[in-house]
Amino acid sequence: MTSAVAQTREEQRIERLAGELTERGVDALLVSTPVNVRYLTGFTGSNGLVLLAAGEQADGHRFLTDFRYTTQSAEQVAPVLAREIVTGNLLEAAARTLPGSGGTLGFDDASVTVADHERLRKALAQGWELAPCAGAVERLRAVKDAQEIERMRAAALLADEALRGLLEGGLVGRSERDVAIDLELRMRRLGAESASFPSIVAAGSHGALPHAEPRAEPIARDVLVTIDWGALHEGYCSDCTRTYATGEGLSEQAREIYALVLDAQELGVAAVRAGPTGREVDAVAREAIERAGHGEHFGHGLGHGVGMEIHEGPRLSRTEGERRLLAGNVVTVEPGVYLPGLLGVRIEDLLVVREDGQEVLNGLDKALTVIS
Repeated sequence: MTSAVAQTREEQRIERLAGELTERGVDALLVSTPVNVRYLTGFTGSNGLVLLAAGEQADGHRFLTDFRYTTQSAEQVAPVLAREIVTGNLLEAAARTLPGSGGTLGFDDASVTVADHERLRKALAQGWELAPCAGAVERLRAVKDAQEIERMRAAALLADEALRGLLEGGLVGRSERDVAIDLELRMRRLGAESASFPSIVAAGSHGALPHAEPRAEPIARDVLVTIDWGALHEGYCSDCTRTYATGEGLSEQAREIYALVLDAQELGVAAVRAGPTGREVDAVAREAIERAGHGEHFGHGLGHGVGMEIHEGPRLSRTEGERRLLAGNVVTVEPGVYLPGLLGVRIEDLLVVREDGQEVLNGLDKALTVIS
């Protein structure tokens, strides 16, 4: 294998994953989802596949793609992977590269379709069998290294800057849809590849929908407006939510709900550190909302992992298992209270889990702010 000093991050990831395959009882692993392929190889094209051999059989690692990516794969893919330019189906081609001695081929049963599974099964030489290995790469991706965290910090600060600029022009009278489009364009102009998910802008009673779609309806004065947005920058996502008032005439009920959510959010942030489970952190914020009589109005989890995808592990949720938070996890903390037909409030930060606490990556103020 390449020496540790000379290895790229991708080569280190490949070596680590290959070393774990024997423990999983497989002789080779097929990685086909684009985000996992990119994580292991740096390849950003739309059609690539990685075949890893178990243990230290570096000469068995392969990357397969098609003619369109001949030059791109040569520039991006780590040398530890033998590149093959394939005519035809990549899965079938990967099966043909396996040695004739037989063995067990792991695959991601969470993403491989039934049709592709059957295609792969038929293409395998006699003596080879398939074994489900969902989550093998995702488990590695859940703990970010320093460079990944810096990319996410840059994405978060870029998203902050975009919203800060937008708010200078006000909200009242603009449609939710116009605000969402403007926000996404501003992120692109600041260097984002795209929004990390379709931006949510929801005013007044529309804010009671946690995943509201922006409408053509103009934003009224003296209501709450929830904005949930993020930037995809250098392959990594950010995620943040702020709720603003559009006038000093905001109802007392709206102010009380905002104060409650902010208190719960800050309690949740303070609870994030390496060690507790996602369920335990969720319970800290949820207890504050339940104590105020609004437990039924907080129906989603407290947060989720973020990285190359906007939703990754680990989760901060009532339904999360016994997996404990690890230093290097990046998670959101985003409690909300949603009163159907009236209003909604959600406040969200993006945090790095540290051994002794947490680091917040975004920087916009969370105090109730009037944007007219």
